[in-house]
Amino acid sequence: MSAVLSSSAVQARRHIVFTATLAALAGLMFGLDVGVISGAQQFIQHDFAIDDRVIEYIVSSMMLGATLGAAGAGWLSGHFGRKRSLIFSAALFVIGSALSAAAWSPGTLIGARLVLGLAIGVAAFTAPMYLAEIAPEDKRGAMISTYQLMITIGIFVAFMSDTAFSYSASWRWMLGIIAVPGALFLLGVLGLPESPRWLLMRGRRDEARAVLGKLRGDDAVVTREVAAIEEQLRIPQRGWNLFFSNRNFRRSVGLGILLQVVQQLTGINVVMYYAPRIFADMGYATSASMWFTAIVGLTNVLATFIAIGFVDRIGRKPILYAGFVVMAVGLGVVGLLMHLGMATQTERLLAVAMLLFFVVGFAFSAGPLVWTLCSEIQPLKGRDFGIGVSTVTNWVGTFLVGVTFLTLLNHLGHANTFWLYAGFNVVFLLFTWALVPETRGVTLEHIEQKLMAGQPLRDIGR
Repeated sequence: MSAVLSSSAVQARRHIVFTATLAALAGLMFGLDVGVISGAQQFIQHDFAIDDRVIEYIVSSMMLGATLGAAGAGWLSGHFGRKRSLIFSAALFVIGSALSAAAWSPGTLIGARLVLGLAIGVAAFTAPMYLAEIAPEDKRGAMISTYQLMITIGIFVAFMSDTAFSYSASWRWMLGIIAVPGALFLLGVLGLPESPRWLLMRGRRDEARAVLGKLRGDDAVVTREVAAIEEQLRIPQRGWNLFFSNRNFRRSVGLGILLQVVQQLTGINVVMYYAPRIFADMGYATSASMWFTAIVGLTNVLATFIAIGFVDRIGRKPILYAGFVVMAVGLGVVGLLMHLGMATQTERLLAVAMLLFFVVGFAFSAGPLVWTLCSEIQPLKGRDFGIGVSTVTNWVGTFLVGVTFLTLLNHLGHANTFWLYAGFNVVFLLFTWALVPETRGVTLEHIEQKLMAGQPLRDIGR
């Protein structure tokens, strides 16, 4: 009997790893789309003979689409299910990628990237939810972190692909090649099981038990988990009603919004979307700019492991403090070097090093931790609403940063633009001290109790 149980457990473990990995690949699609436009834009600008303002529209149209996709993803995943939402997202991704490669005008490219954005917005909302709902309780954090890691890997892979195609200036291949992994993802998603939580929400108890049976491999565990989910579902999501009726819930939603604004105003997407332009402005040729951009992507991947390794050891706030200091110093020095002028190779390499220093600061702090905090501070009855508002805010912030950066460079100058973002990071140190709670080792129930009792936001984790 024990051998049979052991065999079932091993099979279930393999099934959950395969399912979670495939779902996390939605993050890879996200990262690929972020990365490809960074290297392609200089060649698009040359071929279409367009100015920086149109490039900003092309870059940021994806974020506008993602805002719309994220806003509708809650209804979509609730009405049609998590699996069908991911299928819809994957199909849109393939269509958007193909249209981007075939674009015959700037307007067409903007429209194609709007479609891509819709795909990314739906996936960015649905995939982490799906992962949380299929994961065993003791593996949930790691599996959701895998999704975030996949985003950084996607960005790096896209930067490498862009570098390879840059030698032939093939921007259509840069934008179109990501349709291949998108199509593979679409085929894979067709084989995913539906979320057991969603099945129980729709009254399909037998199907939910069957899915959990494959994922857990233990009937007793399945019975307990079904009972726990059904108990949670008895607590209705009140969303808008709670927001209008409860001041304390408005505080948690407001903090979630501010955290996402903070994440975007660190300046990370300035680097991720415009890295080749930044390196070119430092005095590097196209090939060097592309290779340095690839190094940015690799640095982003590796530094993410710092957060995964230390967030539950030393806490959220110490890591955020360290990250904002690193980011402020990195961007401040880059601004100083651009102000003084980089006449020597040593000065240019120092500027590259400080930009990478900034990326490290973001990847181990505000990058992953903002999402962690946004999920921890929302009370159970309004969690879906609170996280949904945070997600939409993130995309609105990304859009605003993307659509203004080149304009800031052209009007404020390079040094002042980088100093502006460095200054934001200094202000965020005060924000973290004044408003951000320390949630390490604290149960979600304790956080909710303190929040609803009217405790100051910075104290709800104590």
